[in-house]
Amino acid sequence: MKLKRRQFLTLSGGGLLGSLLGMVPIACARNQSSLAQTQTQPEPEAVPAIAPPRTSMRIAVISDLNEAYGSTSYGEAVRQAIAQLPAWQPDLVLCSGDMVAGQDRSLSVAEVQAMWAGFDRDIAAPLRRANLPYGFTLGNHDASRARFGNDFVYQQERNIAAAYWNDPAHNPGLDFVDRYKFPFYYTFQQNQAFFLVWDASSGLRMPAEDLAWVEQSLGSSLAQQAPMRMAIGHLPLYAVAIGRDRVGEVLDAAADLQALLERYRVHTYISGHHHAYFPGHLGNLDMLHTGALGSGSRRLLAGELDPYKSVTLVDVDFVTGQTAYTTYELPSLVQVNQMALPRVVPSHNGLVIRRDLAWEDLTTAERNACLQKMAATLCHT
Repeated sequence: MKLKRRQFLTLSGGGLLGSLLGMVPIACARNQSSLAQTQTQPEPEAVPAIAPPRTSMRIAVISDLNEAYGSTSYGEAVRQAIAQLPAWQPDLVLCSGDMVAGQDRSLSVAEVQAMWAGFDRDIAAPLRRANLPYGFTLGNHDASRARFGNDFVYQQERNIAAAYWNDPAHNPGLDFVDRYKFPFYYTFQQNQAFFLVWDASSGLRMPAEDLAWVEQSLGSSLAQQAPMRMAIGHLPLYAVAIGRDRVGEVLDAAADLQALLERYRVHTYISGHHHAYFPGHLGNLDMLHTGALGSGSRRLLAGELDPYKSVTLVDVDFVTGQTAYTTYELPSLVQVNQMALPRVVPSHNGLVIRRDLAWEDLTTAERNACLQKMAATLCHT
């Protein structure tokens, strides 16, 4: 049973998972195989911070910029990245969420507004002065959509975030297609590519009316005629980082959402929240898990690499339909060696394969470790 890179279907509670589980003996045991035991990770190679050759479009991706709750300032890595971005000449800067340090109901209106003022001073205003369009999704620390009954737990933060972004003085410089529920749900174009932003600021299932808008947007003639489609949300579909491998730290019904994106030929889903860089894929969907620039970098669930802060350049070639990633560790601006990353990351709700590999490229030990991880999860749910 050979599964090519663009043919590997989503592993979930049935379907392909059941077929793959039949390929090897699996037991619900406490002792799991470790991917760290199957793959020796080389040290990242020191490469100068020189941008690669430009293609059709360049996107600079940043994420998780915030410091401690209530903070109105940013760490050195954030300031360094914002200062560096113009030199790389991106067509677009994308942020995968957590621009401020909220998600705390004890914060007053004035304190939350002060955080957004700090964001504007240190991040948004410098990007506006550099004429760099800024696409973003709201994170759980910006405007969480966590609910208590029918009410948003952080309604005050959502109101203030919406007020900030709908102020004409804070125009992000995007070519909007649809401001549906901006800044929570919206679409825009850049270099003719189509971008959809959804509210993934919590793991809760998305409302039916918003999912209907997602389908309508991605199925539109404008989206389908675009040379590439990308989606952006804060929480990822599948877990990749230690401390985030549980329900609530990924999107609910991840396999269904992946199938939706694949149905409309979305090339890449870009996410944050896990504070760990991993460029991967599953099925027909590429997934860029962005590293954090603010506090709290995390280890990946597989491999032995130490946590690090990072920023990623995504160079898009519309002729070939391919993307190339160049990721820099901060503050050194040493280029991350993609081959030093784990070959596959299994989690409680699925797996993500490094983007240069297919399932058939994995060793038997690696495949077994993935299947055992997911079988153990099914046994305890």
